[in-house]
Amino acid sequence: MRFQTPLIPATLIRRYKRFLADCQLQDGREVTAHVANPGSMLGLKDEGQRIWLEPNDDPKKKLKFAWRLVEHPGGHFTGVDTGAANRVLKAALMAGEVAGLDGYDLVRPEVKYGENSRIDFLLTGNGRADCYVEVKSVTLSRQKGLAEFPDSVTARGTKHLGELSAMAQQGHRAVMLYLVQRTDCEHVTLAADIDPAYAQAFRQAQAAGVEALAVACRITPLEITLGSALPFTAPAASSW
Repeated sequence: MRFQTPLIPATLIRRYKRFLADCQLQDGREVTAHVANPGSMLGLKDEGQRIWLEPNDDPKKKLKFAWRLVEHPGGHFTGVDTGAANRVLKAALMAGEVAGLDGYDLVRPEVKYGENSRIDFLLTGNGRADCYVEVKSVTLSRQKGLAEFPDSVTARGTKHLGELSAMAQQGHRAVMLYLVQRTDCEHVTLAADIDPAYAQAFRQAQAAGVEALAVACRITPLEITLGSALPFTAPAASSW
């Protein structure tokens, strides 16, 4: 997924009201950018952080900038746009580039299922069981090399695990895919201390037959593309 407009560097002043951030451009101007991320953005919103913005000249948009990346030491990046996860994965699924989720005839996004829910992707065809894929964008890292989900309590995420469990129990294939929008992590786990209810729901979903996959991203100020699979380990119940 290439960014529609070349990104420009800036310095974060503050993030507020969940979807807004004040930033300083390199020429000294202060601008307000849209933040496409409803989570806490724990560890990503410190004042003075070097970030990357996507400018636009769309007359229908009130804000002329959108916050897309955080830059870390060593040339690493985190993608903060949660919607980018589905766009990146859709292109990879359509091209059959996701190991374990390839070989299906049809990839359908946003299909209604369960109780007033929509699955991110429904994969069908080739004489195989339907495959329901829910995608979560992972951006939290509190320990070097380790990515964690979620970064705040997510009742919606817990509901999704329940919906996937129901699909698995009906004989379908159900997959929770954690897409790590960071380039500095090699392992993935759950932040059970942040949301114990989600961790418990995950354990129940696994017992019901829900699969868990974790995949990295390659991120630059030009594009975000799918990377390789990452090891995923759920924390033991005794640890939380």
